[in-house]
Amino acid sequence: MLYLVRHASAGDRRAWQGDDSNRPLDPMGHAQAEAIAATLASAPIQRVLTSPSVRCVQTIEPLAAKLGLDIEISAELAEGADGWRSEAFVERLCGEAGDSVLCSHGDVIPEVLWRLAYGGIDVNPARCKKASIWELHVVDGTVSHGVYRSPRSFGARAEDLM
Repeated sequence: MLYLVRHASAGDRRAWQGDDSNRPLDPMGHAQAEAIAATLASAPIQRVLTSPSVRCVQTIEPLAAKLGLDIEISAELAEGADGWRSEAFVERLCGEAGDSVLCSHGDVIPEVLWRLAYGGIDVNPARCKKASIWELHVVDGTVSHGVYRSPRSFGARAEDLM
């Protein structure tokens, strides 16, 4: 299984001063990160990979801590990453043993999903809310199908956290 996690809430991009890759999670985002960790902590995850952006690293830190795993930074998951490279990266992970979590952005995840959908995999690339999880089921080294988990489905939406 591969879990594609979109980073949690990090405030308004336009209001942030400085390099956007340094924009951190806001208080709601930290609560969403905890909800993601609680949701995935019982899965047999062996690797935790993320975009180098602070908001992605912070989204996945609680899960990595619960699992006792190191966080691996991957340029293929960075905002603005080349879609072909991101797709190839996901395909490589499909061939590895064990489940992995990949935390990325609202441009990268839909791009990967579009490419999977074009290849005949049943996914809806339009579904990618902040703090959402796509569960990509892997059979014989390839994605067989995907299941979308909205933040609402595991208590990570704003209304559930207040």
